[in-house]
Amino acid sequence: MPIHLPPLSRRNFLKRSLLAGAGLALAPEIFAASRRTDENSWALFADLHIAADPAKVAREINMTEHLKAVSAEVLALPARPAGVFVVGDCALDSGEPGDYAQFTSLLDPLRAGGMPLHLALGNHDEREHFWAALETTKTAKRPVADRQVALVESANVNWFILDSLEKTLQTPGLLGPEQLDWLAKSLDANKRKPAVIFVHHNPGTREKIGGLKDTEELLKVLRPRRQAKAWVFGHTHKWRVDADESGLHLVNLPPVAYLFHPGDPAGWVHATTRPDGLKLELRCLDPAHAEHGQVVDLKWRTA
Repeated sequence: MPIHLPPLSRRNFLKRSLLAGAGLALAPEIFAASRRTDENSWALFADLHIAADPAKVAREINMTEHLKAVSAEVLALPARPAGVFVVGDCALDSGEPGDYAQFTSLLDPLRAGGMPLHLALGNHDEREHFWAALETTKTAKRPVADRQVALVESANVNWFILDSLEKTLQTPGLLGPEQLDWLAKSLDANKRKPAVIFVHHNPGTREKIGGLKDTEELLKVLRPRRQAKAWVFGHTHKWRVDADESGLHLVNLPPVAYLFHPGDPAGWVHATTRPDGLKLELRCLDPAHAEHGQVVDLKWRTA
């Protein structure tokens, strides 16, 4: 299943920070026991592209500084989100060990803030390096062998994380029959709660950039199962929300890192769940961006 990073205690955070030589500092209130958790609040990140070198710049963007900025904004929310989802492309380019070492150190403030992180992989990730860097038991039983697949349950929504990484540095993605079979069976076993599905790759027919090869096979699983409400993805580095003919919502998350098209928003999405839908608030890294603070209120299709 995907690597889940649990919260860090203040002591462990400071220890890890010193060992890494990171010199990270957090405001005291981040550790305050009185800081309540909103079980319906979630932070959604995609396309972080973190490099081993914190000074690395791509497309005129420093990816490390972008992740620090969005993390600081999440930590400054009045109530602590129930968790953070990272929807693939954690690493800069080919998923090198140093990229993941830097990536995990940058996630430590969020963990110290009391938030678990649920991670998925994209086409710029590399599984073996990812597993090694995050010191997770690769031998643990997985729903689908050698894939980062999981079900994360919450009060109003079941979150399904799928793994569309077919080959590192190959633009299109693939789920494959075994993963689709697991998803179908898991959705059938969890009919009473709305389901949101995370896949790094976009529907293959949407954009010029290579998307999910087995888009139609995934939609054949999702469309007739009315508890499946939304497919959330990254990959295209573009913020967009729409729906298909069945009423399934398609949510394209903005990149935390760099843009493909100047003028598009970069940042993260604050998601708030309720039994009948999902509110998405776009949080741009540039607060002067015209779309900063945009709210899209999704109403679930009927069961």
